[in-house]
Amino acid sequence: MSYSPSRSPFLAAWQKLGDSALGRALVSKALCIKAPYFGTIKPSFIEVKAGRVEVTFKKRRAVTNHIQTVHAIAMCNAAEAAGGVCLDVSLDSSYRWIPVGMTVQYLKMAKTNLRAICEYPDYENITAGDVVMPVGVFDENGVEVFHADITMRVSAKKT
Repeated sequence: MSYSPSRSPFLAAWQKLGDSALGRALVSKALCIKAPYFGTIKPSFIEVKAGRVEVTFKKRRAVTNHIQTVHAIAMCNAAEAAGGVCLDVSLDSSYRWIPVGMTVQYLKMAKTNLRAICEYPDYENITAGDVVMPVGVFDENGVEVFHADITMRVSAKKT
């Protein structure tokens, strides 16, 4: 079977609106309407294309812990947003997906605004089964402070 590009509504919206700051804000907000929990970090998508997604979020009181660093679960949330959108916009249109697990590493204290990046260059070869989407979360100095490997279960869409 040959690869058939994603028909993701998120990708279509990004391709239409992602060239402007207002458009990026609208697409980011739309994700939070579709999946409300992502709204807790107020994500801002910077890049969305097959094989690569980048999303940022600000360090603010609502996402900090008792030592005033970004809370681990806020970083998990950003990682899942980046990894999920990356798979969604990359996956062959005959498949669907759902997250089934996440392994995380807390590498450094997160003291700044953060950037979550998911890169999966071999996306055209994804088939049914479990796929691990790697996501790095970086501080403003480019230091990886958190890493997640998100296991996604990919299956054929029901017809």
